[in-house]
Amino acid sequence: MIPFAEAPPPDAEALERGRRLFAGPVDFVKGVVAMSGLPPADRPEVCVAGRSNVGKSSLINALAGRKALARASNTPGRTQEVNFFALGGAAYLVDLPGYGFAEAPLAVVARWQALLKDYLQGRPSLRRCLALMDARHGIKAVDHDILELLDRAAVTFQVVLTKADKVGPRDRARVLDQVRAALATHPAAFPEIVVTSSETGEGIPTLRALVAGLA
Repeated sequence: MIPFAEAPPPDAEALERGRRLFAGPVDFVKGVVAMSGLPPADRPEVCVAGRSNVGKSSLINALAGRKALARASNTPGRTQEVNFFALGGAAYLVDLPGYGFAEAPLAVVARWQALLKDYLQGRPSLRRCLALMDARHGIKAVDHDILELLDRAAVTFQVVLTKADKVGPRDRARVLDQVRAALATHPAAFPEIVVTSSETGEGIPTLRALVAGLA
């Protein structure tokens, strides 16, 4: 078996659970700028992390089947809060601030990066982190910092490749090999990778089923 293989297609029951979860109410709850503002940890949470402009907002919109649930932007660093979305009463989907390069003052960047780290290290209801990586680039040096933080916090993370429609089969295979080699050094890595495209819908039903299973 290939280490960190692509996630197999879910069975029909799991796909239906995922479809129902995201076909139901998916509502923005609040954007949090400090740990004191977090909602009660009264349901499972799945968070979405990734470097700036990796496609977090587009992926959340694709999961929910909406165009503007999460604000997408071509400007890196647009998400400066921890944004909570309620999946009915079953779970929270949490959009974390982008890390790495951001067009914002250094003091602002430092503040929201600290919030990201505090959340990952101190949220008892967090079930898994979806670690988004651009399928054109794989895991970059800046990604290892957040993956090492997840290792230290013992938060299971699962790599989700975004923008798969932007690469051909050869580059896709090359990036998957690079990601697998990088993940071998991270004990908190979940042993399956999900390849997605918010444009074509590739991998979106699989990701819905994954979140539903955690909820």
